[in-house]
Amino acid sequence: MTDVAPPGLTPASRSDALRDSAPTRRPLMLCLSHLRWGFVYQRPQHVMSRLAQSYDVLFFEEPVFADNAKPQLLSSQPTQGVTVLVPQLPAGVPHERVIALQRELLDTYLAEHPHDELLLWYLTPMSLAFTEHLKGQVTIFDCMDELSAFMGAPPELIDREQQLLARADVVFTGGHSLWEAKRHQHANAHSMPSSVDIAHFAKARDLLPDPADQAGISRPRLGFFGVIDERFDIQLVDELARQRPQWQVVLIGPVVKIDPQTLPRRANIHYLGAKQYNELPQYLAGWDVALMPFAINASTRFISPTKTPEYLAGGRPVVSTPIADVISGYGASGVVAIADTPAAFIAAVEQALSAEARDSVLAQADAALNGMSWDKTCAAMKEQIECLR
Repeated sequence: MTDVAPPGLTPASRSDALRDSAPTRRPLMLCLSHLRWGFVYQRPQHVMSRLAQSYDVLFFEEPVFADNAKPQLLSSQPTQGVTVLVPQLPAGVPHERVIALQRELLDTYLAEHPHDELLLWYLTPMSLAFTEHLKGQVTIFDCMDELSAFMGAPPELIDREQQLLARADVVFTGGHSLWEAKRHQHANAHSMPSSVDIAHFAKARDLLPDPADQAGISRPRLGFFGVIDERFDIQLVDELARQRPQWQVVLIGPVVKIDPQTLPRRANIHYLGAKQYNELPQYLAGWDVALMPFAINASTRFISPTKTPEYLAGGRPVVSTPIADVISGYGASGVVAIADTPAAFIAAVEQALSAEARDSVLAQADAALNGMSWDKTCAAMKEQIECLR
């Protein structure tokens, strides 16, 4: 079995360590992530790239495995102030040894790149297995999702989360409903909903040329971008496409944790695969309505989809299934319709496609987004961290 390393990564060199042997004055923010920096550009990338203005960010990912590989850290610098480290380990290593190797590699790196202060930022409680010995000036748990509800979650995740909640100085949640659940478990929990880079997605409001793989798709187009996984309502999308064959459904994003063969296949459903973050406005510009066809299950109970404000920044009306944070945050906006059945979903799309609805989209979208930005969210996070230093 071989798990190929992410592109652009090179072994962390000893010459780098020698150059950095004197402690630096900026604190080191060690972010322990279950998500890869180069997968889908979302909350971790937005937050860490902004916090890198104040801290040296070390983004430590889960291991990759390769036959006969020498244990080492693969390093890259995707943006200024952020270093991504990926442990490369030999395939077939027992789980206990995987934990021990990650600890050894990380400890060695920290010793060779000393900082006066260490701040620990956990995106996953599972990282405690190899970092519980580290003592940070501040320990942050960014609980962006209820990971224990996701498909394939390790059985020990719940216990690890309780340990992390006991250790954390501050807890951030990815949305309000998740904060409602966690505030009873931690005295210093704060709702920090995922936000939006308005200027980036507002490009979709202009007349942009269609990307080559979307140009041949007729209108009207209903679009979705994001990860296609167990949170995706396959039956709803299939029924939507079946009942309205003249509507074209454009789906952008990687398919993970579900069998691609289970996805609906119709002439008016178009799977365009994963795209880079900087490409999304160009695709969004060619859609008439943006979709959020999430299944209503344990994995979506606490989600706060980043794509809601991204779609609105692009000037597109949104039709969503009844996700709690979408209802509370956008249900009264007039530009985000909530539909709980296929018939209601289709009716909401028809209304969004009407000329009357199109006339009011931009004003309603701007009102819904008033005051939102990743800069504002990250400033609020930093304020909490600085109060604890």
